[in-house]
Amino acid sequence: MAPPPGMGGPGWNEPPDIDAKAREWNKHNTKRFRAKQRAGGPVETMKDELPPEHIRKIMRDHGDMTSKKFRYDKRVYLGALKYVPHAVYKLLENMPMPWEQARNVKVLYHITGAISFVNEIPLVIEPIYTAQWGTMWVMMRREKRDRRRFKRMRFPPFDDEEPPLDYADNILDVEPLEAIQMELDEEDDEEVYEWFYTHKPLLGTDHVNGPSYKTWRMTVKQMGTLHRLAGQLLSDFIDKNYFYLFDKKSFFTAKALNMAIPGGPKFEPLYTDVNSVEEEDWNEFNDVNKIIIRHQIRSEYMIAFPYVYNSRPRGVHMAPYHYPTLYYIKAEDPDLPAFYFDPIINPVSTFQPRLKPRRSSYFDDEDDELPELDVSSEFKPLLYDSPLYGEDTAMGIGLYWAAEPFSSRSGRTRRAYDIPLIDKWFHERCPQEYPVKVRVSYQKLLKNWVLNKLHSEKPKPKPQPGKQILFKALKNTKFFQQTELDWVEVGLQVCRQGHNMLNLLIRRKGVEYLHLDYNFNLKPVKTLTTKERKKSRFGNAFHLCREILRLTKIIVDSHVQYRLGHVDAFQLADGLQYTFAHVGQLTGIYRYKYKVMKQVRACKDLKHLIYYRFNVVVGKGPGVGIWAPAWRVWLFFLRGTIPLLERWLGNLLARQFEGRVSRGTKSVTKQRVESHYDLELRAAVMHDILDMMPAGMKGNKAKLILAHLSEAWRAYVKFRVLCILWYTRINFLFHGIY
Repeated sequence: MAPPPGMGGPGWNEPPDIDAKAREWNKHNTKRFRAKQRAGGPVETMKDELPPEHIRKIMRDHGDMTSKKFRYDKRVYLGALKYVPHAVYKLLENMPMPWEQARNVKVLYHITGAISFVNEIPLVIEPIYTAQWGTMWVMMRREKRDRRRFKRMRFPPFDDEEPPLDYADNILDVEPLEAIQMELDEEDDEEVYEWFYTHKPLLGTDHVNGPSYKTWRMTVKQMGTLHRLAGQLLSDFIDKNYFYLFDKKSFFTAKALNMAIPGGPKFEPLYTDVNSVEEEDWNEFNDVNKIIIRHQIRSEYMIAFPYVYNSRPRGVHMAPYHYPTLYYIKAEDPDLPAFYFDPIINPVSTFQPRLKPRRSSYFDDEDDELPELDVSSEFKPLLYDSPLYGEDTAMGIGLYWAAEPFSSRSGRTRRAYDIPLIDKWFHERCPQEYPVKVRVSYQKLLKNWVLNKLHSEKPKPKPQPGKQILFKALKNTKFFQQTELDWVEVGLQVCRQGHNMLNLLIRRKGVEYLHLDYNFNLKPVKTLTTKERKKSRFGNAFHLCREILRLTKIIVDSHVQYRLGHVDAFQLADGLQYTFAHVGQLTGIYRYKYKVMKQVRACKDLKHLIYYRFNVVVGKGPGVGIWAPAWRVWLFFLRGTIPLLERWLGNLLARQFEGRVSRGTKSVTKQRVESHYDLELRAAVMHDILDMMPAGMKGNKAKLILAHLSEAWRAYVKFRVLCILWYTRINFLFHGIY
């Protein structure tokens, strides 16, 4: 009989070779955990986080970059100017929220302190994030109502010549003031009481997938509590029939037909070859003797039934005519039972009229009686023992009719700035009692929304394996390290780094008569001559970067004032909202890219939208600190401007380092003929002199020879002018004598 597999044969029962197994295991683990290299990408290595003191010392040492001891770092600082817009974008993307006293972020920084990037993505759980801002709305309105005189912080927060504060010396040991947080009830808000205002709520629990914070799942009680807390930001209209002829497809049809829904936006004509009704030529369909509909056709008819009331409908969308009637009534009091009789429903009368009972034709004779039905005493209806409703029934019904994101118990996390908190507000019809400017703002916001929906592209696929991601590529080099810092400290670093870069560029261009103050204003130190004014011109790349840094400095300084205790959390939120809504006044960014006026107007419209809801009872004035909608607008602007600005700044730096590429010889104008001749003569003389000199002397003596040549040329010109004057005088005297 043959032995079982794996047994039998010489040495089958000998002990295994432990050393050989250890070598094989070591080889396997080495292969498994070695530094991986992607195709066409850098080697991925593990880096430990350095302590914050490392970057603090670097920034303290590199205070004034104009010193000669940093002459080797200047090129690195100037080269990093290309990535300043990206650093600003990542900084503003991770701003602390009003319910946070401070926020620590992961930072990727250059070892010379040239640039610092916030290396985080602000992922949030959408229902929690919406509920948090809903409580902010309640607390800010309450504070504005109770505070007699709400004082807005000054702008800019610090003087022009006041350098950025050192974080370690001024802010590190100062305890920040209390953030804006609603006092939750331990019983009513029990499901969210422990984690509602924490950074990345539910992290480390079973409700999220893990440290990557990609997906979430919550219970009905948690969702019901969040839905109640977010009530101030949610729309009151849940019946889809309310939006008849005021929904997406109706706006698409109105745009295609070149019409305007009353209260809706007006667009440019989609088809220019269409004549109006008055200009239409005679045909069989518009003959006055054959027209069936003789009254005026309203625009609503033409949009609701485009194929009936329009001669040539093109690009139209058929919207639903009617949705099933909704009988759900939202309960105002959470303590009410799940099923109750709401007072707004017409009451059913208890009066019963005396009517003669009708008999069925089944009974022919009136004397016939109905058969008796015998029912057992144990007979009970179906589900008699089950309760009619439970503890979560009312929450479940409310969540069933709730709008997104409260209509689902699970989902994926989103970036904070991708969540439109008040998007549904301007989808409703604007109240007629509002001023004209507010009604116009509603229409403009709705117009932008419709255009975005029409022109939105499909999401792009994820980066291919061979494509590099910027921060991963930088992190894997020896020139970048990572640490964890307070957001305010990173903001101060980015402002100081940007100021150093722009200052170095000014010095490199040789325009010392221009001064860049710490609020990024470029000022002349004296009255400039025409030549100096011409030389001091900088391009749009420089000025656009300077204005973006100016806006960043205002935002960071506002947080610094809060951390120092000079303003409280409500004043900080109000100041940030004012900053984002008045970028056109606080900066001159529109001068260098006028298309930014689109964002300026959008923020103004959002301000009108928020103010006329916020100030209903509390009155006008400062104190409205809902800055997230306008913050989103400027983040999207930065995200779209980064590629353009990086290309502009890259070209600017290439010209500084390599010189302007000549595009052939330029023609000489009549005005510059003589000066051009002088320059050519000087160049020819210099060329002949350098040809006669030994090779080793050229580099050292060229400047000295040029200086002597310039002095000789000035003497020659002066002598030539004197000769002409003496000749004129002698000639005059000679002719005067004779």
